[in-house]
Amino acid sequence: MAGRAQPVSAWPGISAAVLVAALILGTLAAVAFRAEAGTGIAASDYAALRFTLTQASLSALLSVGLAIPVARALARRRFPGRRLLIALLGAPFILPVIVAILGLLAVFGRAGWLSGFLGLFGLEPVQIYGLHGVVLAHVFFNLPLATRLILQGWQEIPAERFRLAAQLGAGRLAMWRLLEGPMLKRVAPGALAVVFAICLSSFAVALTLGGGPRATTIELAIYQAFRFDFDLGRAALLSGMQLVLTGGAAMVALRASAGEGFGTGLDRMIRRWDGRSAWSCGLDGFWIALSAAFLLLPLAAIVLAGLPGLTDLKSNVWQAAGNSILVASISTVILLALALPMAAAVAAGRNGMTELSGIMGLAASPLVIGTGLFILIYPVADPFALALPVTALVNAVMALPFAMRILVPRAREVLARYGRLSLSLDMQGWAFVRRVYLPRMRAQTGFAAGLAAALSMGDLGVVTLFADPEFATLPLQIYRLMGAYRMEAAAGAALLLLLLSMGAFWLLDRGGRWHAEA
Repeated sequence: MAGRAQPVSAWPGISAAVLVAALILGTLAAVAFRAEAGTGIAASDYAALRFTLTQASLSALLSVGLAIPVARALARRRFPGRRLLIALLGAPFILPVIVAILGLLAVFGRAGWLSGFLGLFGLEPVQIYGLHGVVLAHVFFNLPLATRLILQGWQEIPAERFRLAAQLGAGRLAMWRLLEGPMLKRVAPGALAVVFAICLSSFAVALTLGGGPRATTIELAIYQAFRFDFDLGRAALLSGMQLVLTGGAAMVALRASAGEGFGTGLDRMIRRWDGRSAWSCGLDGFWIALSAAFLLLPLAAIVLAGLPGLTDLKSNVWQAAGNSILVASISTVILLALALPMAAAVAAGRNGMTELSGIMGLAASPLVIGTGLFILIYPVADPFALALPVTALVNAVMALPFAMRILVPRAREVLARYGRLSLSLDMQGWAFVRRVYLPRMRAQTGFAAGLAAALSMGDLGVVTLFADPEFATLPLQIYRLMGAYRMEAAAGAALLLLLLSMGAFWLLDRGGRWHAEA
């Protein structure tokens, strides 16, 4: 489509891409320039680097290792509620991190359900803080993602391959060697790399469950150098280390995700003849039940713990909720203002620099961008007074890669289907955007907006750098309540945050699809 005239101009999208690239590269340049004034890497920084790599490696290995039997069970079994369970596997992605952590504490914490059960047998309570707590939280967030990625690999094996294997009398081991093993060799490395990259930049988990200097990640070290020591040189140096790690991991993830599959089939429903034994049925049922309990019990714990405190929330919690709604609203507007024209530019064939700008957020940590913005703003203005717009801007840039994945395929379809007709009718520019492009992008726009709003509503990242004691979003207020050991109030605020995040996603996603269902 690059050489064909299009009814929509690519320049608004190119301009948006330039702004995104300037923001990310400009903040990274500010970090790099400031890092030159640093005093070098201390022993504690090397310890943070080791812990970051250790927890990310363990989290990736456990997430993917557990996802393989869960995905295999879901691929082999058909049962009532299967589609709902697979849909719920996407919930942790938009679940606010601080809410999930409170749920994990309620189940696995020292005073949690598991410790109470162990106490019946005279056993010691579970200790969740430290390395194992960080890894547990990362597995909670990333097991569903790894399961979806690997399940997709199983579903891409043509049904004819399984039929032929059954006709040839292939047993479980032969089926694994001929079909499932080769598929996992292609899919599992990509899933490992993706989860590893995500765990490298998981700030809120380390902040709440780290448990001390021995469990400090690089991002947590950046925060400590910034907030406690106000050592911008050291914060910048650590930010450079984090950038190298996340950028390298993102490149490995993109490369590892590529590969050839098994080819195409006749799109028949996959039937499995290798899992009909009682042992196979019981094993698959065990993995499905275990994964469902692991994902749903923390959510149930949040609801049960938060209901008593929901009606007794203080004014500062409601004020923080208002700030979160405002930040999420601004962030969503910024995201759509960037993503819609960029998607049109990519669909029109200007997909080089524009598409690259759209995925830059995957390689840049929000805390690193926040550090760069603070360095740029500090000489000319009070950064703490700009906490709200800066948080909204960074959240929008971080959600941009996901929005582009949602919008670009539909934008290409719209231009391919209606482009020539619109040109023949001399409908170009804003007229085409208003009458054709935006109406036919409503469902995807609503989904992208809902995702951005939910992610921004639950973010506990850059706001920790810019917020002063008088300003807080709801996740930050929950963290402060946890630090003051006001767990009942924190649980009530967490339930409120869960309702706001899921409600924002549902309203915007439903609003985008409403026209098609009316």
